[in-house]
Amino acid sequence: MDPAEEKRNSKRQIDYNNMLGFMADSEYGIPRKCPCGGRIIDEVRRKDEYDTHPGKRFFTCINHEADGFHYRQPWVIGVQEEIERLTKRVVEAEDVMREMSKVTKQIETLEVQILSGQVADLEKVCFE
Repeated sequence: MDPAEEKRNSKRQIDYNNMLGFMADSEYGIPRKCPCGGRIIDEVRRKDEYDTHPGKRFFTCINHEADGFHYRQPWVIGVQEEIERLTKRVVEAEDVMREMSKVTKQIETLEVQILSGQVADLEKVCFE
């Protein structure tokens, strides 16, 4: 084989492998759209297909082919990852709310101090 042709094939293979890795890394949670631009459908395996899990659900690209460049993710995994992501967001929101409560108390304390200082100044001016 020609060395130049071999190098081109090698680069194509590296690009292909990189793209497969990028696809694997992008499959997290419930997919909204496939990287190919295809719509994601909720696929349910038929019972007449030979499978150990008939009725298993998948999030699948409408243009799905077995080339690794289209999404076909088990429904359970996608939903579980989405729940974990949402749980993390709820915990973060709770932390923000707790901090807001502390900040509100600090603001009220400062307002009382400022008002008491202003009252003291007014008393000095009025009664002197």
